[in-house]
Amino acid sequence: MKRTNRFITILIYIFLYIPMAVLVVASFNTGKNITHFDGFTLQQYVKLFKDDGLLELLRNSLIVSVLASLLATAFGTVAAIGINGLNPKLRKVAMNLTNIPMTNPDIVTGVSLSLLFVFVGSKLLGQKNSLTFWTLLIAHVTFNLPYVILNVMPKLKQMDESLTDAALDLGCTHLQAFFKVTIHEIMPGILSGAIMAFTMSLDDFVISYFVTGLDFVTLPVEIYSYTKKPIQPKIYAMFTLLFLLIFVLMVISNVIQLMGDKKRQVARGK
Repeated sequence: MKRTNRFITILIYIFLYIPMAVLVVASFNTGKNITHFDGFTLQQYVKLFKDDGLLELLRNSLIVSVLASLLATAFGTVAAIGINGLNPKLRKVAMNLTNIPMTNPDIVTGVSLSLLFVFVGSKLLGQKNSLTFWTLLIAHVTFNLPYVILNVMPKLKQMDESLTDAALDLGCTHLQAFFKVTIHEIMPGILSGAIMAFTMSLDDFVISYFVTGLDFVTLPVEIYSYTKKPIQPKIYAMFTLLFLLIFVLMVISNVIQLMGDKKRQVARGK
């Protein structure tokens, strides 16, 4: 039985990572045909960094991702603390409401936000171009909030509440106790939520497609138009770099979680 489970697990990982391996190999291929490796080259990466258009799209995606992850992390952390302070019944209701946006289809979320932004922009603000950079940023913050909340909540539950009480007894205000005690205890959850929010925002296409205006276009939205024609090999190089970036961030997130758990175990052992 164990051998069967291992075989199935290995098979699953093969199916998960073979497409990425093909992409990485294609980014170093001298030929344009991904079914045949003609030779090793770095020219695709050189062409990528000489393409001002693609670099501008990547810059736009990074700008939105960084800002959205920072805002979502700040609001999500505050929301998690507020939810944690509710009584058990209200907390359960709040968490169920938090989970709904994550299970809701992206296309439904994208269309709903688009309709909302168009209505507010045209009817209430009188703008002709209702979809702008700000609507894109608001949309990214919105769908990232649940991920931050779900990363911070477990750390709040694991936290020893007596630490905050001790800080209050020693003369700290609630705000001082938060910055001196609480935020340090839940920092692994905050960082993990921020990293997840960044990765979700960086590669989002469906929601971005419906809320993006003509003045600010992200890389995933523009790449969609490339699928209607032969993809240039330098795009493979772009995808490879993005994959490596996401992979490194996920490793960092796991390391942060492990360090936080180890620190907690050591503290309990003492």
